[in-house]
Amino acid sequence: MCNCLFNIIKKMCYVNEKGNCFIKKELLVMDNNHIAQFFYKITEYLELKGENPFKIRAYSNAARIIESHTKDLSKITDIVELRKIKGIGESIAEKIVEINKTGKCSYLEELEKEIPKGLLDITTVPGIGPKKAAFLYKEKKIKSVDELKKYAEKGKLHDLKGFGEKTEENILKGIEVKDKFHGRMTIGQALPAAKEIINYLSKKLKIKQITEAGSLRRRREDIGDIDILASSDDNMPAKKIMDAFTASPFVKEVLAKGGTKSAIISHDDVQVDIRVVEKESFGAALQYFTGSKQHNIILRQYAEGLGFKVNEYGVFRLKDNKKVAGETEESVYKALGLPLIPVPIRETGEEIELALKGKLPKLVEKKDIRGDLHFHTVKSDGFNTIEEIVKDASAFGYEYIALTDHSQSLKVAHGVTEKDKLKQIETIRKLNEKNNKFKILAGAEVDILKYGDLDYPGNILKKLDIVVASVHSYFKFTRKEMTDRIIKAIKNPNVDIIAHPTGRLFGTRDEVEADWDEVFKAAAYYNTALEINSFPNRLDLKDIYCRRAKEFGVLFAISTDGHNTNQLEFIEYGINVAQRGWLTAKDIINTKSYSDLIKWLNRGQALQKL
Repeated sequence: MCNCLFNIIKKMCYVNEKGNCFIKKELLVMDNNHIAQFFYKITEYLELKGENPFKIRAYSNAARIIESHTKDLSKITDIVELRKIKGIGESIAEKIVEINKTGKCSYLEELEKEIPKGLLDITTVPGIGPKKAAFLYKEKKIKSVDELKKYAEKGKLHDLKGFGEKTEENILKGIEVKDKFHGRMTIGQALPAAKEIINYLSKKLKIKQITEAGSLRRRREDIGDIDILASSDDNMPAKKIMDAFTASPFVKEVLAKGGTKSAIISHDDVQVDIRVVEKESFGAALQYFTGSKQHNIILRQYAEGLGFKVNEYGVFRLKDNKKVAGETEESVYKALGLPLIPVPIRETGEEIELALKGKLPKLVEKKDIRGDLHFHTVKSDGFNTIEEIVKDASAFGYEYIALTDHSQSLKVAHGVTEKDKLKQIETIRKLNEKNNKFKILAGAEVDILKYGDLDYPGNILKKLDIVVASVHSYFKFTRKEMTDRIIKAIKNPNVDIIAHPTGRLFGTRDEVEADWDEVFKAAAYYNTALEINSFPNRLDLKDIYCRRAKEFGVLFAISTDGHNTNQLEFIEYGINVAQRGWLTAKDIINTKSYSDLIKWLNRGQALQKL
C-alpha cells in the first residue's frame, strides 16, 4: 500500500483491540435522533420475533429517552457516564458507545439477518403491527408488502383467524396510504436535513447567500427532493461550492457533479440538489426555483403584459432586453409593481391577483405566538416535569403554557386518573400563585369517546382552565358517524379546542371520514377552536382545511402536542401550515395575551362551563 493512501486511511479510521478498522466518529453524521433510530429498529425486530415484552419495552423506552435527551449523547463514549441517565442500563449503554464509535450496532445486524427485511416493511402498513406481520409470515410465508397486497386482492387471507373481507379491505387501504407517501418526506424530516447541510456549507465556506428552495421553501407538508440555492462571486467560485457539497459528510452517493449544479443521495436516502448562481441573479433565481410552477406561469404572463420578461436570471425589458432587477427577490416583484408575496402562499396564482388589489393578508408569524396550548408532562406520556416545562417554555419566550396530559381511558399513553388530575390542578394553582411572570393553564387532552361523550365527567372538566378534546379510537367510523361524534364534542360547553381534528398520521393513517364543512360550521357557531397540530407527522388541521374553515369564521390554536421541551420548536411547522392556510394572528387564539386568552376561555359563561 502506498504511503499516501495509508495516511488517508489512518486519518479516517481507528483500529480496536481486535484489529478491526472503523470510520472515526467525527466523520459520521450522528445525533440523538440517529442513535434512537437504531433502538427503534431493534424494538421492531424484537416485536416481530415475539420476544419478552419487558425486553421490548426496555429498548422502546431507551429509544424515546435517547431521542428526547437534552444532552448530545453522540459525544459520549463512556459507559459509566451513559448509565447515569435514568432508563439506560449497561447493555443499552454499550450499544450507544458502539454506535458512537462505529456508526453500527452489531446486535441490530444480527436481528436483521434472522428476520426477512420485508417483514419490517409490512409493519409500516396501517393496521398491520409486528404481531400480525409475524403471524402472516408464519401462516402464509408473506414477507413483503407486494406479496401481502396480492394475497389481499385475491381474497387469500379469509382462512386465517382474525382475517376477513373487511380486514383485507383495510389492508389494501393501508397499502394505498403507505404508497401515497412513498419516496416523500414530511417537512419535519426535510427541513432539519436541509438546514444541517446549509449550516455545514455556510460555516465551511462562509457563503453569504444560501437557502432552501422549491416546495421546501414554500413549506409544503410533504417534500420529494431537497433543493438548495447558493450564490457565487469572485471570492467564492461555484466550483469551490460544488467540491465542498459533493465531498460533505452527508454524501452517500454523488448522482451528478457539474459547474453550477450537483446532486447527491444523503445517508438518509434523500436526494439533495444544489444550484449556484451569480449573486447578481440570486433573487431572480430564488423566486424562480421556489415556485410554485403555477405561480411562476401567472407571474410571467402578467410580466409580459407589462412589457417584461422574467426568468431565473432576472427581469428584462422586452423592447431592449435590458435587465431591470434580479439581485433580490423583492426587486423582482417590485419591478412588476407587486409587493413581495409571502413564500408560503405562492401556489395557485390567485395570490398575484390579490397582491395587485392590495388584499394580501398579513400572515401569522412566530413572534405572534405567546404560548403552547397542548403539552404533556411526565404524568402521562411526556418526559418533563411541570417545573422543567415552565423553565424551558419561559426561556423559549412564551408567556404561558397549557399542560394537557391524556385522560384516563388512553391507557397506552398512561392516561391520568380523575384523582391524579385533581392533584395536578391543585399543584398548578399553587405554582401560579408563586409566579406572576409565567402562567400555567391546567388542562387535559380528553378523549372523545365512541359516541362523542368525553372521558372526564363534568365536575373535572369545569375545574380545568382549558379542555382539548381528541379522537384516539374508532377511526373507521362512517362519514356520518364521525361527523356526529366530533360535532357532539364541539357542542360540549366544556370543550375549548378540538385537537388534531382529522386524526391523520403521515404514511401511517389517513384522515378520518367526516363532513368537514359541517364540522367547521359547528366549530364557528359554538366558538370552539380547531387545533393546528405542529407535530411533524401530523400537521393537522392541514393548510387547505385551515383556509376553508376560516371562511366559516373558525378560530384556531397552533400547538405542538409536545412530549419533551425540545419539541417546543415544532411550533414552526404549525405556523407554516397556518401561513399556507392564509391565517393571520387574529385567527389564532394563542396569539392573545394571557389575560385575553382567559377571557376567551371563559367566553359566554352563561352557556359555557355549565
